[in-house]
Parts: sequence; C-alpha cells; structure tokens
Amino acid sequence: MRFTFVTLFPQLVEGYFSGSILGRAAQEQKIRIDYRNPRDYTKDKFNRVDAPMIGGGAGMLMTPQPLMDTLKNLKHTSPNAHIVFVSPVAKRFTQNDAKRLAKKKHIVLVSGRYEGIDERVIETMADELFSIGDYILTGGELASMVLCDAISRNVEGVLGNSDSLQVESFEEPLLEAPSFTKPTVYEEKEVVSEFLKGNHSKITDLKRGLALCKTKYFRPDLYKKGITDEK
Repeated sequence: MRFTFVTLFPQLVEGYFSGSILGRAAQEQKIRIDYRNPRDYTKDKFNRVDAPMIGGGAGMLMTPQPLMDTLKNLKHTSPNAHIVFVSPVAKRFTQNDAKRLAKKKHIVLVSGRYEGIDERVIETMADELFSIGDYILTGGELASMVLCDAISRNVEGVLGNSDSLQVESFEEPLLEAPSFTKPTVYEEKEVVSEFLKGNHSKITDLKRGLALCKTKYFRPDLYKKGITDEK
C-alpha cells in the first residue's frame, strides 16, 4: 500500500517511518511512503505558497495553484489515488475508517499550514476529510501521521501478530480491558488474581467486565452505545 504525504515540511514526517513497526513494514514493502511538496509546483517568482485571506482575517492561507497542481499531478500519475485532507472542520476519524481505508491501494494525505487551505482546492480534489479531534494544531502533518499509522496497522502483514487487532479498543464499542505482565506484584499492586489461574473463560468474562468499567468511566458515550447494542 502506498501513502503520499503532501506537505510543505516533509522532514517533519520522514523520521517517524524510519524505525519500529512501520519502519520494518516499509523495508519489507508492505507499505510505501513518499512525499510531494507544493512549493516545488509554485509558479510564483518568489516561490511563495501563501497569501492573505480575501475579506480579511488573521494569518495567511495556502494559495490554490501550488497545491492544486501537486494533486492534479498525483492524480495523473496515479488515477486511483484516494485524496484525504485533514482538518478540524471535518468528521471525526475512527477505527472503522482506518480499517476501510486499509483496503485502498494509494492514499494521499494533504497537510495544511498557516491558517489553512483555500477552500476551492478541497472542494475540487478531496475524496474525504477527517479531523482527529476538537483542537487546533500548527499544521496537518501530525494528523496525517496519525491517519497513516492507524491505517497501516490494518494492512495485511504490517503487524507481526494480526490477532492483536481483534482485542483492541474500538473493535467493539468498548475500550480495551487492562493488561498486565510480570512481576505479579509491583510496588504493592497485584495482578488481578483470576488472570493467574488459567481459566480462559473466566478471564474473558472478567476482561469484559473490566472493559465495561473502564469505558463507563472514561467514555460514557461509548458505554451507552455498547449497552444499547447488546440489548
């Protein structure tokens, strides 16, 4: 699977994919990462890619020509590319989106800068828009990396043990249950005793109960949905 980051600052992204699970996946060609910089496509004689907003407003906006030409070039060379913009003015990205997008062959992740992107580029080129939360970042690169990470781990072969995907948070409308490792006692805190007895049926039931408790405390919205779905 191929990911193309469209960003004015590719160096902010590159290091993340040089190690760990995604670095290994890239080396094994399970995923491919490349970059396009809109500054390389600008026709402005001063190499500018931003301008003041029409109608006033604080800050600068990414101008349409460099970004539009970047994306049109990508579409020309890769007609099936699925273009995704990250923006706080969009629907919330979820695990279901990550699983769905993992079936695509080529995803283009567009990162805005300054006060955002000229809306005409989004209207013309976007296949989807996503937000990663109700807050503002200084640029879209972090959000694009979040999407890439979440999608990549659902690509076949990226994770060493694909079974781990089945028990994670959001695979059900519940958060993942607490997990433990050795030692069984650490700083006077003990592992739940039932986990040590080897009765997998009881452990499964216990984990379900703990997941419900954790979800009710941290995410009551998901808890209500989970309870409703079970009825």
